Amino acid sequence: MGDPFHSQYPSIEFLRERARRRVPRFAFEYLEGGCYSEVNLRRNTEDIREVQLKPWYLNDYAGSDPRTELFGKTYDAPFGVAPIGLQGLIWPRATEILAQAAHQHNIPFILSTVATASIETVAELTEGNAWFQLYHPVEDTLRDTLIDRAAEAGLPVLVILADTPTFAYRPKEIRNGLSIPPRMSLRNILQMMAHPSWSFGQLRAGAPEFKTMKPYIPKGLNMKHLGLFMNKTFSGRLNSAKIAAIRDRWKGKLVVKGIVNAEDAEKAIGLGVDGLIVSNHGGRQLDAGQSTIKPLTALAREFGGRTTLMLDSGVRNGPDIACALASGAKFAFLGRSFMYGVAALGKAGGDHTMTMLKRQLQQVMEQIACERVADFPKHLLASNSE
Repeated sequence: MGDPFHSQYPSIEFLRERARRRVPRFAFEYLEGGCYSEVNLRRNTEDIREVQLKPWYLNDYAGSDPRTELFGKTYDAPFGVAPIGLQGLIWPRATEILAQAAHQHNIPFILSTVATASIETVAELTEGNAWFQLYHPVEDTLRDTLIDRAAEAGLPVLVILADTPTFAYRPKEIRNGLSIPPRMSLRNILQMMAHPSWSFGQLRAGAPEFKTMKPYIPKGLNMKHLGLFMNKTFSGRLNSAKIAAIRDRWKGKLVVKGIVNAEDAEKAIGLGVDGLIVSNHGGRQLDAGQSTIKPLTALAREFGGRTTLMLDSGVRNGPDIACALASGAKFAFLGRSFMYGVAALGKAGGDHTMTMLKRQLQQVMEQIACERVADFPKHLLASNSE
């Protein structure tokens, strides 16, 4: 088996540029866009890169091991694939490509409720090792059905979403017809015609669908009515009663994604969740909010000994992962970086991007003489996190 690393694309920036050329503009802007003026989208990564690490050059050093235990399973690296909706819109079969690659690399893959592959398909590709992220349905019966499907598929971790209490205002998606309800404009059709690899791939794969939700969507809906149906089906706002009901039903590990303050963290931990993902939904919901690294540092001081803290939003490469771990995260999740890889390189994109991130993180660990992932906080020199 050859080396999956593609030397022409040794950074996320190179992958992003190739992806931008291969994907219609409306799909690419859906992937990387934020809300309003995209202030918090930029702030996420900029603030992570204010973190500084301290190297030790004269200490005894036995080598670095990036393996990490999380919820009783040892992963080969302390990062995973964040949930992204409509992955198949960005590149055909992107969900399946990333799920399979994550399983081969022994890192976690989180499937979104609104991804373009079903719970059962991803469970088969990952041999039951994927996680499932639940958008909270309005109806309890649908909530319970989705939870039971994840349990029956053998998935070990359920992630419930807290950071999308309302549909976001994303100007680029509105302009491109990817708002709710969605529409398809002549401009978008012309963009598809200008990107034949993407278009022929979509023809072979079939139109992107919400595969997990497909059994519950009435047949024959046009795009407008499908959007209205999805809008009515989900209620994003969590509360204590909703979390408690899920905790009672779900017997595996339970994680709440989107926690950014101590009050919500205390409440979630009190309800028996097993971990928290500090997240602002990739800067796609609240432009006036904090970057993720700032609340992570504060939450790690107060709750790091009581729960498993993880981070997503703004993490792009190996050094970013290292800075998140040094700031108190036990694990980091990346979304856009992996999607750039798949859009740039197709079937090989997941394998290449995961290999690249492992090499980048390994180099940082060796450079600063960090032997174990748990030792990263010892190397924290300074951050813009207060």
